[in-house]
Parts: sequence; structure tokens; C-alpha cells
Amino acid sequence: MEKIQLVHIGKVLRPHGLKGELCIDIYADSPFLLDRVSRIYFQRPGHRPKPVVLSRWQPHGQRIIVALEATGGRRDEAAFWTGADILMRARDLPELDEGEYFCRQLEGMDVFLRGGEFLGHLENVLSLSGREVWKIITEDGKEILFPAVQEFVDSVDMEQKKIVITPPDGLLDVYL
Repeated sequence: MEKIQLVHIGKVLRPHGLKGELCIDIYADSPFLLDRVSRIYFQRPGHRPKPVVLSRWQPHGQRIIVALEATGGRRDEAAFWTGADILMRARDLPELDEGEYFCRQLEGMDVFLRGGEFLGHLENVLSLSGREVWKIITEDGKEILFPAVQEFVDSVDMEQKKIVITPPDGLLDVYL
């Protein structure tokens, strides 16, 4: 039997309202990713992923509100999932266009400054307040939180596993 490959796509933030709904943060460019599936997986820290059936979803500002069959419309059942990671089967993810990549593919890549100086390794891709932030670890173990916006990312070479960036003025001074 083939093992299901799961991909981290978001986080459960908190219950929403009194009807067993959840406020979640999705790391994808579009929440319409949820239209592709009827089932996603929730994983609480230290536990195995559990499949959950989506009843419906709707946008809510920068976040998403979801209703699950498992909560039975009860807030206390929804609260159980607070802090859980949201996972999706890799085979359910959309095909990428040329030059596109999933955030998880960037983890472990070498990060260089535009002048060629090695900065560190991209350890993790975070979503903070709906914005993509890269956690870069330098050779001496210092952590840099880098805003991954187009104006600061010069290139991403998936074959060579190399990223070239131009940080905003003063950013590296804060961390280094």
C-alpha cells in the first residue's frame, strides 16, 4: 500500500463563533485550493495527522473560516483543533507553471546576497499575518527573518538549490 504524502498548507488559529467553525491561516496563494478536496488533515503537536471532512469554507479578511463535519456545530469540538497544522495530500495540489514552486521546496536551499556572498540556509518558510517570511540561518547560527517579496528576491534556481536576495536597507544590521 502506497504511503500518503502530506504537505503542510496552513494552521488552525482558533474557533470562530458558536457554530463549531474554525478560523485558519492558509499558506497558499489562493484559498480556492480548498475547492479541490473534500478532505484535509489536521495534526496536533505530537499526534498523527487525522483526516477531517470540510463542509464549507469562506474568506474572512486575511484568513479563512471553515466548517468541519467532525465538530458537529459545537464550539468546544472546534476548540480542540486550535494550533493544529493543516495538511493536504501532495497528489491533490495543483500542477505548477514553469518557474513556480511550492514553499516547501525552498527549505534547505542556500541563500546568497546579490554580490555573491553566502548568507545562510533557508530553514523554514513562515506565513506571518498572511505574508511569506523566510527563516534563514547563517553559518554561525544566527536567525534572519526575511520578507520574501518580489522586490527583495532576485532569483530562485531550483536546480542549483540557490536563492539570491537583496535585503531591504538595514535588515541585516538588525540580525547580524
